[in-house]
Amino acid sequence: MAAADYSFDIVSRVDQMEVKNAMGQADKELSNRYDLKGSKCEILMEKEDITVLADDEFRLDQVKDIIFSKLLKRGIDHRQIEWGTPEPATGLSLRCKLTFKSGIAQDKAKPLIKQIKDAGLKVNAQIQGEEVRVSSKSKDDLQKTITFLKGLDLDFPIDFVNFR
Repeated sequence: MAAADYSFDIVSRVDQMEVKNAMGQADKELSNRYDLKGSKCEILMEKEDITVLADDEFRLDQVKDIIFSKLLKRGIDHRQIEWGTPEPATGLSLRCKLTFKSGIAQDKAKPLIKQIKDAGLKVNAQIQGEEVRVSSKSKDDLQKTITFLKGLDLDFPIDFVNFR
């Protein structure tokens, strides 16, 4: 990349601070909910792993709804939230894992790059790990690319970082 080139990265990631805040709010609501008093419902968060424990399927769904609403209110995109299958835990309780999709997979990055090239924009796009770097000699072309990408209907959320 020459010194006159400008670039930015297209990423798909979750803000872990917002996740932590949402889990704190969900935990607080869980302790205050009258219909869940006396149940063994709890949210366990270890670094980026979130596990939900509940007495039965009905309560598990209620806790999942609480978490989902809090994540959406904190700006986490619903396309990044992925629930595991409920599995039996100690006693008669159920356990369910919550994971977040991050990064742009190769099989999704290639069509994205193809869409950028098909739009006739004068930019270069290349895959770098789980990100896509877009570079150009003109900042205006990069701005047009960002506007174009925001208008696309993708099955994963994107964000733009590393403007240079």
